[in-house]
Amino acid sequence: MKLIVTGGAGFIGSHLTKYLIKKGHNVSVIDSLRRGSFENLKEMEDKIDFQKIDILDYNAMKSVVKNTDGIFHQAALGSVPQSFKEPEEYRRVNAVGTENVLKLAKEFGFKVVYASSSSVYGNQNKFPIKEDAAKKPLNPYGQSKLEAEQFAEKYSKLGVKVIGLRYFNVFGIGQNPNYAGVIPKFIEQLIHHKPPIIYGDGNQLRNFTFVDDVVEANVLAFESKTEHAFINIATGVMTSVRQLAEIMINLSGLSIKPIYEKPREGDIEKSQADISLAKSLINWEPKTTLEEGLKKIFPKIEK
Repeated sequence: MKLIVTGGAGFIGSHLTKYLIKKGHNVSVIDSLRRGSFENLKEMEDKIDFQKIDILDYNAMKSVVKNTDGIFHQAALGSVPQSFKEPEEYRRVNAVGTENVLKLAKEFGFKVVYASSSSVYGNQNKFPIKEDAAKKPLNPYGQSKLEAEQFAEKYSKLGVKVIGLRYFNVFGIGQNPNYAGVIPKFIEQLIHHKPPIIYGDGNQLRNFTFVDDVVEANVLAFESKTEHAFINIATGVMTSVRQLAEIMINLSGLSIKPIYEKPREGDIEKSQADISLAKSLINWEPKTTLEEGLKKIFPKIEK
């Protein structure tokens, strides 16, 4: 099949690109390289068609997607703190950029599987969180992802096959600590023999989900008969940020304790996904525990 990965030079996108190539697909990567890095694609450079295009450039996108069988839309801005500084830019890239992909899907008739986010839920009172829970994002990033979902809903009614995967706390090899979640930031501290920094009391609860499982969810969603849905992609297992720090310090072998700083604006207190819909609609369930995933990515730390 001829497939396109937007944001394919980014963290999740590059893992997905690698997987699709291994499966024998003809893969094009669209990336502006604003956040992604071509280094993530170096080992498959001769096996992909790379297009340096911004997803906001509709005409440039149109010239590339005409004959595709489907798009895995991973391109996005993903930093919650940064989204407070650039709310309109986050809306443009994450919402309007997604609408561009959906417009093209309507015109050319291909299926879209795209990266949504657990951030659309905000703080909830009932757990685990089902997909029909109220949407109340706490930050401009989450709001931009919710607006993208509203576009997906609109275009599905116009006949576009589109599945939004609500990722929960994805981690794995190749994450940029400047834009990513807590795990690469903790690793960055530990490899320099510095204590992990926890914002708040460390009791925030998260569902840490390994990138290989996320890649598989994308492919299963694309191959499924499901034409439109929003689906939680997570382990369903809660881990506190404090527990995470303890696990990672233990893996590092260092005698060190975390540092606590004031909470960050827009952080969710508790996150736990109900993943039954993923099982029923796309036959997906996670295979990698947090500890297994951390062992795969944890660098050797010199004492």
